[in-house]
Amino acid sequence: MARQERAIRTKLAILNAAASVFDERGYEAATIGEVLTRAGVTKGALYFHFPSKQALAEGVLRQQFATVAVAPSRCKLQELVDTGLVVAYQMRRNPMVSAVARLSLEQDMRAVFGTTALTEWIKATEYVLTQAKEQGELLPHVEPAESAWLFSGAWTGVQIYSQMLSDRKDLEERVVSLFEHLLPSIAVPAVLNSLVVSAERAVQLGEESERLTAERDAAETDPAA
Repeated sequence: MARQERAIRTKLAILNAAASVFDERGYEAATIGEVLTRAGVTKGALYFHFPSKQALAEGVLRQQFATVAVAPSRCKLQELVDTGLVVAYQMRRNPMVSAVARLSLEQDMRAVFGTTALTEWIKATEYVLTQAKEQGELLPHVEPAESAWLFSGAWTGVQIYSQMLSDRKDLEERVVSLFEHLLPSIAVPAVLNSLVVSAERAVQLGEESERLTAERDAAETDPAA
């Protein structure tokens, strides 16, 4: 059991170190040596978990979904909003989330990773919107698949503009504005009026997400915790 706990702890340390290197350097410029230095592990330990730099980057891509998970909500549009707000909060503070944005949007990365990171977010958004449609939260004309594509694309554009123009300092506020502009086109009035969309909520949810992630990581590395 102790060996398993050490292995999980080592894997998390490698992923966190890799995320920070990818976020700062990009995929091509990142080196295994720098990841080893930041993680404080041996080359053998790293290659035991991740046999290549590509596998390491793919591990970072997968880990992001656990990092930004939010609690399910009875109102699925609120759940969609909360996810967008948490991602905005985490992208400014967590290299794991920021690195995925860089890896998925770098022009040369399609040859390495394809479009998995983007399509997974579109699918996740479509899933929540489909649930919202089934619960009567969406206007009759709204198609979840089309709206998911547009929401994901608009969110990505806001993130890129915020990064280029303000180093993401205004990202939460820009994402709030995005939702305020798009939600009236898909939500029925009763649901629209009940949604909470604010930068303050982004901070609240982001801090809660950080706490839950820390507790989850602690439980994975120490089952007795």
